Order: sequence, then C-alpha cells, then structure tokens
Amino acid sequence: MYKILVINPGSTSTKVGFFEDEREILRETITHDAVFLSKFERIFDQYEFRKSAVVDFLNRNHIDLKELSAVVGRGGIIHPVPAGTYLVNEKMIEDLKNAPIEHASNLGAVIAYEIAKPLEIPAFIVDPVVVDEFIPLARISGLKEIERKSRLHALNMRRVAIQRAKEKGGKLSDFNFIVGHIGGGISIAPFMKGRIVDVNDASSGGPFSPERSGGLPSGDLVKMCYSGKYTKKEIKKKLMGKGGVVA
Repeated sequence: MYKILVINPGSTSTKVGFFEDEREILRETITHDAVFLSKFERIFDQYEFRKSAVVDFLNRNHIDLKELSAVVGRGGIIHPVPAGTYLVNEKMIEDLKNAPIEHASNLGAVIAYEIAKPLEIPAFIVDPVVVDEFIPLARISGLKEIERKSRLHALNMRRVAIQRAKEKGGKLSDFNFIVGHIGGGISIAPFMKGRIVDVNDASSGGPFSPERSGGLPSGDLVKMCYSGKYTKKEIKKKLMGKGGVVA
C-alpha cells in the first residue's frame, strides 16, 4: 500500500490530502485571507507560512511522516510541458524560485520536496499550471509580436474532466468538454479528446477574479504603465495579486 501526502497551494487557499493508494483518507482546505496574503512581497515569502499550515495538518491528524511513500505538490511555473506526472529535482526547484510569474503554485513542488527529501522518498508534481497542448491556431494573438500562452488551473480542470468522463461511462479521450475553474484565478478551456487545446491566460486575461485584474482595456493599461506613477513591479502586482476584488 502506498501512502501519499498531497499539497495544492492556490492563490487564496492551501488544500492538503492524505491517500492510501487511490483512496482518500483525509482532506482539508485551509483558507487564507487574500488581503493578508497581499502583504507578502513575493510568493516565496509565503513559504514558511504555507509549510506550517501543512505541518499543522499532519500533526493534528497524527500522520506519521515515516510511513509516507511519496509527496505530491501542485506544479507551478516551469517550462511548458504536456499534461502528466513529473519528478521534482533541484533543477525544478531552482526554476520555480526564478519563475517569471509570481504564483502560489510555485510553492507546491518546493514544500513537497522539502518534506520528502529528509525521508528519502520521491516528490512529484502533476499537471502543472503550464500544461501546454495548444493547437497552432490557439497561439495566434492580435499582434504578431505576441504569442498566446497556456497558463491555467490544469490540475483541477483535468481532474473534473476525468471524473465527468467516468460518469458518462468512458475515458477523457472519448469526449469534448468545456471546463471552467473559478477560484482565486479563473480558467475556461475547451478539451478536445483529452487535450486542452486553448484557454484564457489565467495570469493576465479572461474574467477578473478575487485577486487578478483579468483582461483590461489595452489603451488604458498603456496609459497607466507610462503615467510615471508605478514601477513595472507594481503594475505586475496590480494585475496579479492586488487586482480584481481585493483592488
């Protein structure tokens, strides 16, 4: 029997679960106040806070770390990859620490790795937020200099799609779905025979959410950027972290 700890950091929550093989034994969603989180300068500044929430979960539920077979964390901003499961290593951790986008998912692999390493067990990520299975047409934007990118809540969305396919008596590759994730960020994507062939960039486009601005009038955004009132870092934080409802 495999005993697996699962960690899913989201923009406003940390979900933790404990499994024996495929059977869920425990699950908890630890909600974080968006205004409180916005006080952290960088996502990695939240590392100790988020990890302590996971450790508290383990202690309260009397889970013996020595019995774990593996630890799984949500995958963050690494290089684009197809959907799947990937082993966490030092190179991945370094990429996440220097990721071009600040996102809570960047902490998933790091927390999992730091728990797994002293136990000498593997740490994995599954369906990171950079899952890229776009068809060529989906990469085209309204400017030839800018290519559309696949950034989405792939883990939750694929899980829901797989479950729905089972309910309909088949597997994911048998169906075409439109799947939406509505949380701290919002992703809406068409699934074509199991592949996520298009999606709004959940980090900078689509509907606004609890802490993201979503798509904005481009002309007004350009004026704001060149107003002299904000640094590049401040603008990026307004778009993701201090936008949407918390603005």
